Formats: sequence, structure tokens, C-alpha cells
Amino acid sequence: MTGYLCLENGKTFIGEITMDEEDPVQGEIVFFTGMTGYQEVLTDPSYKDQIVVFTYPLIGQYGVNEDDFESSQPQVKGVIMLQSPALYSHYHASSSLKDYLEKWKIPFMTGVDTRQVVKAIRDVGTQNACISYTEVLPSKEKLTGQIEKVAFSQIRKMGSGNKHIAVVDFGVKKSIVSSLVKMDCLVTVIPYHQLELLDQMNVDGMVLSNGPGDPKEMMSLLPKLKEKIMELPTLGICLGHQLIALALGGNTERLLFGHRGANHPVIDNQTGEVFITSQNHNYVVNGASLTGTGLEPRFMNVNDGSLEGLQHISKPILSVQFHPEARPGPEDASWIFQQFYQTIKQPGREKMYA
Repeated sequence: MTGYLCLENGKTFIGEITMDEEDPVQGEIVFFTGMTGYQEVLTDPSYKDQIVVFTYPLIGQYGVNEDDFESSQPQVKGVIMLQSPALYSHYHASSSLKDYLEKWKIPFMTGVDTRQVVKAIRDVGTQNACISYTEVLPSKEKLTGQIEKVAFSQIRKMGSGNKHIAVVDFGVKKSIVSSLVKMDCLVTVIPYHQLELLDQMNVDGMVLSNGPGDPKEMMSLLPKLKEKIMELPTLGICLGHQLIALALGGNTERLLFGHRGANHPVIDNQTGEVFITSQNHNYVVNGASLTGTGLEPRFMNVNDGSLEGLQHISKPILSVQFHPEARPGPEDASWIFQQFYQTIKQPGREKMYA
């Protein structure tokens, strides 16, 4: 059936809609530029309640398999595509993308000029949008509370090994935990609202995970986070990176249209090396706010100069705005996990980059 994608700024796009609900479905509209990785994007908790526009013109050609999920179900509010074939071709695939979306009752539209939609987003910034059978302007109300919806409420243990890493779950991707387990570590995933459990555990390091939404929704956790960050070797990823900055006295701000996709060039200020990263975020750390925090800029975005990662001047604390687990995306930054692992192996836990 014919349907409408209506943006907050009044722009409307027409396409073929598949949706069970008669009422409009609203979410924050964002875009993803990768040619592959749609399954990982759809199940990434960082995309909770967002309508994702896939810019590549053919999405779904290799189907959906049972191995590449980042969580147990899709997290997005809706999907916008130019084309999505009913047939798929991959020996691991178990269903088509369309069948998968219909199974989970995720509204989707095809026949939409997705690159025109992205131009509209880039003109005025990320905004709310509606998918509906009629033209309906979305509310301008900011979405909140996504972290509460995606973070687990119970402790989980995975892997084994001599080194014990606590992952604070703000909406952690499965592949982040898998990357740590592959380093022969025991990993304990702790719900973000149970930080006091860290006092009862003997851990060698801590990872603050990715997650959706505004990091300032977690302000009440900052005193406890700061205590543990200053005590343990710590790695922050995406939202976790932003929380490290906030906990130590820095500030965050919202980007105009966010960074998303699998092709963002980042430079390491320490080595001068440029590498390609996968990213998904609306907020960044304000570099000017770091004075007196002990944190220094380590990584920068080559395209717009925004801050992409931090390093503490005397503590084993490292944070990255990008996704080193690279699902989906290039594996250029996977070495970040090894750098973190080396810090928890060092006697006396010296400075991360002595």
C-alpha cells in the first residue's frame, strides 16, 4: 500500500509501506551509509526507537542469518529503503529481510529515494519522523528513556580466563562482549543501574558500553562512575566514551545530524595514523570542556574535526567514539581492545601509553 514518510520540518516522501498498525509510527530519523551490515544495524541497541534510512539502493540481498544479531530482537522503530528483494542469496541466510521485519512487526517502506531523504536530514539536522498511511507531521518532542528499554536487568557472565572484565551495560552490543571473550577474558555484564555491584567484585578492568540517546540522562550515575573509572583500567565505547568525559568534568553536545555508517576516517594524534571506523552517535564530547579533567584528545574525526576519543594523562583510561568491534564496518580499529587488554596485564597498572 502507498504510505508516507513525514519529517518534522514538513518534508514528505511517498513509497510502498508494510505496517500492521493503522496509527502513525514515530521515531528519530537517522541514516546508515554502509552497503552491508543491515542485520547488525537493525539489532544494535544504540538504534533504539530510531527510523533508519539505508542509503545503499539495494538492501537485503544476502538475507538474514542466525549469527549476526547484536541483540535478541530488532531495536529500530522503522526502516526506509529504495529496494529490498524478496529473494536472497547466502548459504547462512535463514529468511529474507522483509520476512524478518514482518515477523517482528517493524514498519518499513520501499520505493523511497533514500538519498533525497538523507539530503533533507543533512540540511536541517536529525529530527523526528512518522511512517503512516496518511500525511501526518510528527511531534517535535525529544525521545528519552531508550537506555532503560535496551539494557539488561540481570548480571550475565561469559567466557573464562585469568583476567576479569566488568562491562557496564547501557545497551551493549553482543560483538563487544564477544571481542573481550576472544581475548581469553572472563566477562561479567552488569546493568547500569547496579553499579554498586562493582564494589563486591574483583575485576581487572572495566568497559563502559555503547547505548542509545543522550548521555546526560545518566547524570545521577556520574559520581559512582567516576569513583570506579579512577580506580580501574577503563575503556569507554561510544556512549561509554561520553560518560567518561562527563564523569571527569567534561561536557557533551549534540551534533547537527550525527555520525553514522562504516566509513568515517579518524586520526590518532599520538601516531598520526588514519584509519576507517564504524560510527553511530548523535552526541560528541566538547574538547574545550576537558581543561582540568586529566583527559586529553587522542582521536579526531578527519572530516569535521570532532573529538573521537580520549586518553588520561596518568591513569589507564581510554575512550573511543567509534566502534572498534566493527560490526558492521571495517576492522581497522579492532586493536583498541588489545590496547585495553595490555593495560590490565601490566603490573601496577601503569599509565596506558607510557
